[in-house]
Amino acid sequence: MSHLSAIKDSELLYERGIYPQSTYIFKHALTREVVYDSILTKRKYKLHDAIGNAIEELHHDNVDEHYEVLSEHYITSENYEKGAEYSKLAASKARKGASFNDAVAYGEKSAACLEKLPRTEDVEKKLIDAKVTLGLYYNQMFQHFDAKEAVEPIIELALERDYKRRISQIYTIIGTYGFMIEGDYLKAIRYLEDALKIAEQSEDRLSLVLANHWIGHALAESCKFESALHHLKKALEINVAAHVPWAIAAIKGCMSMTVYNNQGRADLGFQMSQQNLRFAEESGDAWSKAEAYTFHGCSCYLKGRLDEAEERLLKAIAFSERINFLSMGSLASFFLGETYFDRRDFQKSQNYHTIAISFLEQCRARPSITSSNNMALARAKVMNNEEYIDLESMYAYEDENKMKLYDGMLARYICEILLNTDGKQTSEAEEWIKKAIELDTRNGMTWWHLAKDYALYAELFKRRGNRTKAGENLSRAIDIFKDCGADGWVEKYKKDLASLS
Repeated sequence: MSHLSAIKDSELLYERGIYPQSTYIFKHALTREVVYDSILTKRKYKLHDAIGNAIEELHHDNVDEHYEVLSEHYITSENYEKGAEYSKLAASKARKGASFNDAVAYGEKSAACLEKLPRTEDVEKKLIDAKVTLGLYYNQMFQHFDAKEAVEPIIELALERDYKRRISQIYTIIGTYGFMIEGDYLKAIRYLEDALKIAEQSEDRLSLVLANHWIGHALAESCKFESALHHLKKALEINVAAHVPWAIAAIKGCMSMTVYNNQGRADLGFQMSQQNLRFAEESGDAWSKAEAYTFHGCSCYLKGRLDEAEERLLKAIAFSERINFLSMGSLASFFLGETYFDRRDFQKSQNYHTIAISFLEQCRARPSITSSNNMALARAKVMNNEEYIDLESMYAYEDENKMKLYDGMLARYICEILLNTDGKQTSEAEEWIKKAIELDTRNGMTWWHLAKDYALYAELFKRRGNRTKAGENLSRAIDIFKDCGADGWVEKYKKDLASLS
């Protein structure tokens, strides 16, 4: 004790607790660094290994509370076998709490440890597990580029071993990358269907959830809404049976946004997203809140409750930024840009579409969504009389779009840009709004989106001075808004219709 007393007297350490249960803490981080750096490297390895062993022994009854610190000690000691195991356990623990940033961080450490071990058969199997699990964590954060990069090195190994459970999950990751990054829906759905078949053969519950969930996404974005709902309900049933609360919320949120909101069924999307928001607020985890506030904010916008939409979407962006959930932040920013546009605050609309584009560029995702934000940004600039718009770029964005979901919306954007550029292009604008109506009808977007088309068509006739045709199209828009439960939009356009009388 004499050495410790001397160091305490020099005020380098302070004692916490009562002897013999006391611990000693450095008063300054710099002092700790100087002492730590003075220890020889080999000695450091031994000390970290000994500390890890001591924690295991002392806390064997509640070792789960120490996975993270054990991971760090064993990795630093270069005991990569134990480092991999505790990193895997720490990642799984984070996933159960929907802390996917932490899950990714520890998943990366687990895979890195295994790559440093001799390539035995057992290590290779663990490496496949680690890489695929890491890819799934990335997928949950919509980081599909990183997910594909994680699994690419072990695809051949998994196929050689005929490791069906992981092959199904690999195909899910590749399929998701196919439509989320490449915009190749046919290729994506082929991979996802193969993933589903293998999952059904192996009867692996997680693989079934993942394949059904992501094929639901792909089908919805291809405007095959009933098929999408079928697969999402299957994923929900499995999660309900397994009692996984955050996963149940994730699938319900996906159903509300991917099917009901995208389809334009404002009433159903609102009901489901409102339930999910209540659950997320009780859960306390930022990931669930980022999703729930985004989806409910979108639902509020579709209902025409713009003040509520603004409040929810601002919170969604804050939660998304906190956990680096960039894809979700981009969706919230897009709808916030639309909310401000419809409130005629065109500068704020520009700001949030710019933020959405920045988020999308950072996560290297969704070219079609980036294009839609660029078009929405141009539309807000036109309304603000800010600058000349390169119409050829707008036509190119529309032509290159690979999401059926956005076909009608992009045509509507072009119509609105043309109507407000110089007021002399109403004939071309009319062709584009007719195209929007035809595309939305063909793609089954016959709810909110079709109503928006007719409302814009009414504006075109109003500018031509044809109040009769303007009234007919506004009445049609109002009837559709009523059918889909978009009460706020009904009230708005009823006022516009009254002003024509």
